[in-house]
Amino acid sequence: MSTASAHTTLQDELKLINCLIDLMKQEQQCLVAADTDGLGTLTPRKTELVEQLGTLAAQRHASLQQDGCDGSEAGMQAWVKRLNNPAIQANWQHVLEKMRAAKELNRINGMLINKQMTHNQNLIQAMRTPSHAVDTGFYGPSGHATPVSGKRPLVVG
Repeated sequence: MSTASAHTTLQDELKLINCLIDLMKQEQQCLVAADTDGLGTLTPRKTELVEQLGTLAAQRHASLQQDGCDGSEAGMQAWVKRLNNPAIQANWQHVLEKMRAAKELNRINGMLINKQMTHNQNLIQAMRTPSHAVDTGFYGPSGHATPVSGKRPLVVG
């Protein structure tokens, strides 16, 4: 792969990362709003973008190996330094910055998902757990309060 195609690959990666970040911001809004339908429409597109980014990164790594560098991010850094091309250096830095931003959004979205899952689990647990009210306001023949076992207390009002 030539320098021009490596530069093109970087430009393509940058475009995809920007799309991914926009999508992850939408995902965050859906998570905050508990919009599961919205999440359902975003998830396939997010998966597609991540797969495309992986393909481009693999192409870039193969290009690096053809140019005698390590097929990794460290090899990319050495390659960019060796070329001493300001446009390629700027694109590489933008890719790195955007990837950091995407990772941070992913971290925050993961926290929102965990928070929602915990909330849902607590709700489910509350629905499964019977009321343990001892003082029901009802008295048995002995004059003592009658506990409700496994039944919901009577609500008046």
